[in-house]
Amino acid sequence: MPVINRIAAYHEEMIGWRHDIHRNPETAFEEHRTADLVARQLAAFGITVHRGLAGTGVVGTLKVGTGGGAIALRADLDALHIQEKNALPHASCVPGKMHACGHDGHTAMLLGAAKYLAETRRFDGTVHFVFQPAEENEGGGRVMVEQGLFDRFPCDAVYGMHNWPGMPVGDFAIRSGPMMASYDVFEITVEGRGSHGAMPHQSIDPVVTAAQIVLGLQTIVSRNIKPIDAAVVSVTQIHGGDTWNVIPETVVLRGTTRCFRRDIRDQLETRIGEIAAGIAAAMGARTTMRYERRYPALVNETGSVQRAIAIATEIAGDPARVQSEIEPVMGSEDFAFMLERKPGAYIMIGNGGGEGGRNLHNPRYDFNDAILPIGASYWARLVETTLGRAGA
Repeated sequence: MPVINRIAAYHEEMIGWRHDIHRNPETAFEEHRTADLVARQLAAFGITVHRGLAGTGVVGTLKVGTGGGAIALRADLDALHIQEKNALPHASCVPGKMHACGHDGHTAMLLGAAKYLAETRRFDGTVHFVFQPAEENEGGGRVMVEQGLFDRFPCDAVYGMHNWPGMPVGDFAIRSGPMMASYDVFEITVEGRGSHGAMPHQSIDPVVTAAQIVLGLQTIVSRNIKPIDAAVVSVTQIHGGDTWNVIPETVVLRGTTRCFRRDIRDQLETRIGEIAAGIAAAMGARTTMRYERRYPALVNETGSVQRAIAIATEIAGDPARVQSEIEPVMGSEDFAFMLERKPGAYIMIGNGGGEGGRNLHNPRYDFNDAILPIGASYWARLVETTLGRAGA
């Protein structure tokens, strides 16, 4: 596999960065130490460093030659609220927090590419290295965009990459159009009338009402959404009551929805409210609903995808190792906010087998250090190819 030789020489250094970040995980908008590490390395490479977007965001800018083209490459910085169960030398030193999604590896790969590009300077134009906080749940990508990411650092396209457990090392996967689903959350409060558990006839039971609502919500996808379209409605929390012999006044349901199209997103929100209110009314109860639109669907632009496929094929060394039409993923990614503003592409890089807990968001997950030079080479060649070469 044609990893760039100079980047291969950085492998141990990238492992060092990655293990340092893994040992010291920081969650959403608290990535101060990680941001310091990134900024320090970028400055050492001779790259102009900008800090402060979304609080802990870091953007490194490298301009070479006179070309007017510009692209942005994005990596995420944050960890998760998970207690690590790995017995590794670089295991998390912070109780209850770990890098269980590989953002430590994403950061190290982009730093490796930045070092190489600053050293070789074989392109003509501007590259922005975007290190984004708070990808997990909190929408740091949205905050960076709202605070002027693309106004302060204009670019023609933006690219992202994520490791994928279960995909062989050296493989890549991508698709044009919708690739990851939108992510919304809802909270339904069911208000009834409490009573003694032995006298249910005196109550308007919000527990029974909530149970009926849970079942009713499952008919949205099966009976309201066209069978060839994809959507998910999941109730993930039920809260109500304090003791065994009291029917409570209220029950709270919480959950999430996923889909790929804006009109379906609208339909899900509307039907959840209608079904909850209708069932509650039939039971003599009433509901209030809070619905939050968190992340939009991640939609890859076709031209950027074709460019990404060409580079991934070059790095993989075999077209068969680049899946160009993978099935969309129902998980979500706040890189979607960047793709709403700029054309671009998000690609998956194989992290090796997912056995033994190497799956994402698992307390036994660990990023595969073997892929660090592969990902960094992909980033470097994407810049060199997209922006041409100075003097070419």
